[in-house]
Amino acid sequence: MAEHLASIFGTEKDRVNCPFYFKIGACRHGDRCSRLHNRPTISPTLLLANMYQRPDMITPGVDAQGQPIEARKIQEHFEDFYEDIYEELSKFGEIESLNVCDNLADHMIGNVYVHFKEEDHAAAALKALSGRFYSGRPIISDFSPVTDFREATCRQYEEDTCARGGYCNFMHVKMIGRELRKKLFGRRQTRFWGRRSRSRSASPSNNHRRDRDTDRERGNDHERRDYRASGRRGGGSYRHESERRRHDGSRRGPPAREGSEERRARIEQWNREREEKGK
Repeated sequence: MAEHLASIFGTEKDRVNCPFYFKIGACRHGDRCSRLHNRPTISPTLLLANMYQRPDMITPGVDAQGQPIEARKIQEHFEDFYEDIYEELSKFGEIESLNVCDNLADHMIGNVYVHFKEEDHAAAALKALSGRFYSGRPIISDFSPVTDFREATCRQYEEDTCARGGYCNFMHVKMIGRELRKKLFGRRQTRFWGRRSRSRSASPSNNHRRDRDTDRERGNDHERRDYRASGRRGGGSYRHESERRRHDGSRRGPPAREGSEERRARIEQWNREREEKGK
């Protein structure tokens, strides 16, 4: 019996403990949930509830003054916020991942998940955040049961197929740019489970154009990175890669193409051989 209860703990089959709170650290029913929310007494992850406030919180693409706001400005606003949070909380210990939700539901909108390397670091940060404010709003922080963000993030969102849009009950993680990630985390591998930086619109179709622009920018950044890595201005990364493979013998490139003079000489040779065989 004990083994069975342990095997279903935190799953849909568990009729006692809330699976959403176990996986995401948040539940749309809140304190009215019919299942238990087992709040951890210690954890390497902190949840800063509803902390990030988008500049277009009221109407997507429109600021508080009713003026249209570009997606670039929204992303800049987010990255400024992200850098502020990272620099402040990294004072208490090494941060392995910092994830911000782009969901719309009340229990997830603007949630910030900070995963420290050590539980003691998270405890020190939680103590320091008590009674503090950010942008005139109190910081609501607590330990979170989430340690594996692969189980918490929406896989359909990563594949651009999530039909629930911003009201999905799994995390839609908002991503930072390549330059900021390199600045904050350096070369060490970080745990970013989301792929895209998307708008907060409840309808996924409203996000396609922005997603394509973001993906195109990332593709251009990737090409520029490969271009710089090639170490030459005359050729791209593909030429550099093929030359490297031919040099180390692991893979040969395509044969060099013959010139027009060489092709004519070869054709004349074939004709002479054919005439000799006919005699």
